[in-house]
Amino acid sequence: MNIWRRIRQMSIPQLFRFGLLFVTNPFLIAPTIRASKYTVKICDARFGKMAHHGNGKANAFRHALWNFEICRFCQKWLKNDRKSSKWAKKVTDLYEKVTKNEPLDVAMDLHNNRIGREQFLVGFSENMMENVEKLLKMTENAINIARIEEISADEDQLVYISE
Repeated sequence: MNIWRRIRQMSIPQLFRFGLLFVTNPFLIAPTIRASKYTVKICDARFGKMAHHGNGKANAFRHALWNFEICRFCQKWLKNDRKSSKWAKKVTDLYEKVTKNEPLDVAMDLHNNRIGREQFLVGFSENMMENVEKLLKMTENAINIARIEEISADEDQLVYISE
């Protein structure tokens, strides 16, 4: 998830949508980017530079952690857990909408994004490694899926397509 590479790949309408989102919340740009970079750094260290870019468990972890971290970094500005979760949802849902992924990939990513936000809302530790370990434990129990219908909205487990 090289941020600048992804930005360069976006069309003008896609850039406009992201620009509009960030123009309405300019103070959240920096924490959102820092959260994204931090997520990639953790994933690179844990899984290597490529594994978390596929559709496996490492990718499920990355999406959950990404949303968790956006919530955590933006909460410092918003001073409200729910508002920071809503912001993370807006950013990551828009990201999934503008990227050109297969429907199953998008459904998997949206599900794992939601899990990350929910984990933030149920309580996070000031010790970041505790949060990472909690998500890693969830990753061990991730469910392999082959169809969108296998993703349950009530499910509180991460999902992945293939290793």
